[in-house]
Amino acid sequence: MQWTPHVTVASILKQDNKYLFVQERKNKRLVINQPAGHWEPGETLIDAAIRETLEETAWHFEPHAITGIYQWHHERSNETFLRFCFSGTLLEHDSTRTLDPDIESTIWLTAEELIEQQDVHRSPLVQRCMDDYLSGIQHDLRIVSAL
Repeated sequence: MQWTPHVTVASILKQDNKYLFVQERKNKRLVINQPAGHWEPGETLIDAAIRETLEETAWHFEPHAITGIYQWHHERSNETFLRFCFSGTLLEHDSTRTLDPDIESTIWLTAEELIEQQDVHRSPLVQRCMDDYLSGIQHDLRIVSAL
């Protein structure tokens, strides 16, 4: 049996003391997540974070740091996820861009509003990434190397 964890990227995006999240359907339920998605062949992890942010939010994003690398096992689906979470700067919004079909909308929330909605987080990774970011964890991007 081959074990294949899902390698994903996520982005923490702040503007005016609010953070950008996506609302998406997962198992017919509307959930909140950071802009996030799967790492694709031929990409660096940083490129994947830039692409996923643009596809899910229509915002161009410049990563400056990595907040953390997270391993999570989803008990019900028996799937393991390895998430690389980046933070950085929002550059410009492309209002003409269509969002990924899985995305219902984008929303801006304060850190407190996110905590209040924990029951609709897509996974525990959402809050953990935010908690680490808010505690000041910001690793240099050179920790992620593509050879």
